Amino acid sequence: MKLTNATIITEFLLMGFTDDQVLQGLYVPFFFLTYLTALMGNLLIIILTTTDQHLQSPMYFFLKNLSLIDICYISVTVPKSIINSLTKSYSISFLGCASQIFLFIFLAGTEYALLIVMSYDRYVAICHPLYYEITMNRGTCLQMVITSWASGCVYGSIHVAGTFSVPFCGPYIVHQFFCDIPSVLTLACSGEQILEYAFVIASYTFAFVCFLFLIASYVFIFSAVLRIPSAQGRFKTFSTCIPHLTVVILFLFSGTANYLWTNSKSASSLNLFMSVLYSVLPPSLNPLIYSLRNKDMKAALGKILRVNCY
Repeated sequence: MKLTNATIITEFLLMGFTDDQVLQGLYVPFFFLTYLTALMGNLLIIILTTTDQHLQSPMYFFLKNLSLIDICYISVTVPKSIINSLTKSYSISFLGCASQIFLFIFLAGTEYALLIVMSYDRYVAICHPLYYEITMNRGTCLQMVITSWASGCVYGSIHVAGTFSVPFCGPYIVHQFFCDIPSVLTLACSGEQILEYAFVIASYTFAFVCFLFLIASYVFIFSAVLRIPSAQGRFKTFSTCIPHLTVVILFLFSGTANYLWTNSKSASSLNLFMSVLYSVLPPSLNPLIYSLRNKDMKAALGKILRVNCY
């Protein structure tokens, strides 16, 4: 029966916002403005960290890569969703859906790996400042970034293979504004999702181990910061850590909530809200979080603005 019920799929229908007329009318301008904000904010960080000589430390090298990831990350889902809504065509090809899942998971995995690397960078800078330049040299930083991108690629390849290795029995309606794994797996024939669920469990186990490493790093960091005698010194050190920790918590827990605690079998405002929370907001908020509390970034931006004024 499983073989006879399964059919060859050529396309899916992305029906995330079509059932709610109010959301449908609001989300296009919201997505458009959010997308522009993310592009402008992250491009600005890339330009500042590339051109300003005071922003050439490992922390800003990692931040530049994070901004590049965020631009790609939000570009995978939002433009397609906006175009679908404006053209009233909600279809996406089978290959397009598979590509969207691969790129989304690839970039999400890369961002998570890079956030772990950035926590290690802060740990070395604060807990072992005398060894910082030796430990976080240019070659080491480059290797860390390449490893982050490579691990994200492997992560995305495993999940797209696990998701699309199963037969689908339809109906081929994805109750999301983009192809994501939970929504697509609900279209698989009953009992065929075991392989991908095994990949998801293994991935979350590994991600949790990495998260414990991150927490351990910040325990050591905060212990070292509290031993700094001056209040100004403690505040300055905390200001370099809190933005990173905020980004990690927003990214990790919103994604976890969407994958583990929501039901993707039918359209749901909660599902859509959680998807927006982890797929759209982090790339647009990251530049704001990192730049507002960073004096060097604000000083570099001030230089550019003064030059343009003259």
